[in-house]
Amino acid sequence: MVPREPVHIDTTKASIARVYDAFLNGKDNYEIDREVLRRVQRVAPEAAQLAFDNREFLIRATRFIALQTGIRQYLDCGSGLPTAENTHQVAQRIRPDSTVVYVDNDPVVLAHGRALLEENDRTHFIAEDIFEPEAVLANETVQRNLDFTEPIALFQMGTIHHYDGARPPADIMAVYIDALPPGSVVGISHFYDPETTEHSALARRMEDVFLHSPMGTGLFRTGPAIQAMFHNLDMIAPGLTLCAEWWPDGPRLKPLDQVQYCIAGALAIKR
Repeated sequence: MVPREPVHIDTTKASIARVYDAFLNGKDNYEIDREVLRRVQRVAPEAAQLAFDNREFLIRATRFIALQTGIRQYLDCGSGLPTAENTHQVAQRIRPDSTVVYVDNDPVVLAHGRALLEENDRTHFIAEDIFEPEAVLANETVQRNLDFTEPIALFQMGTIHHYDGARPPADIMAVYIDALPPGSVVGISHFYDPETTEHSALARRMEDVFLHSPMGTGLFRTGPAIQAMFHNLDMIAPGLTLCAEWWPDGPRLKPLDQVQYCIAGALAIKR
């Protein structure tokens, strides 16, 4: 469980969670976080659309899993701040008996976690590093509330592009995936370099701004690099695609913004 003692929030450094909150027009952010948004907007005026596409992909993916797979337990890595609809709200609206365990170790998320995320006895929050899968999987709350003999939905939505450590991201995901039982579904969304003349340059400009901003993270990886994170799972149609194009809620009436070509996502199932 998350410690109840006060959590110090350093407002002189940008926080990934608060920057996303700023991108989503939320209220739980500070000037240093909004500065990251402004810098990215200088090279991509519609940059906030990255966060909206990511969030909408999460919502549609959760709805799909709840309606189509029978899965009723979720391990959501990198929960962030509850600016918009969260996994437990979407899942439990469709399947009220769904259990969701959120994982995050950002101090600002810890400060808000219990009050805003633990709305019922089927919603839980743990403080772990999502890039240390062994610790996450061994956590007492995870082990107590998720049944690893039944399918689980594992989410890494908008998270792994903030990882640049020595351990390959595909290896991190392999540990998670190996622990999941058959029938489980893995969802990943990620900043994306489409390797096209039209959009790669923009992806790399945004990456440069993110890396040299007060946040200091945000890698735009290629399709094959993202695909490798699914560790030989069976991709659910349409496979890895733009977040905006993954089973949209209706016909497209206007062209995509340039930045929408620079975030992709997919779901895959473990057989």
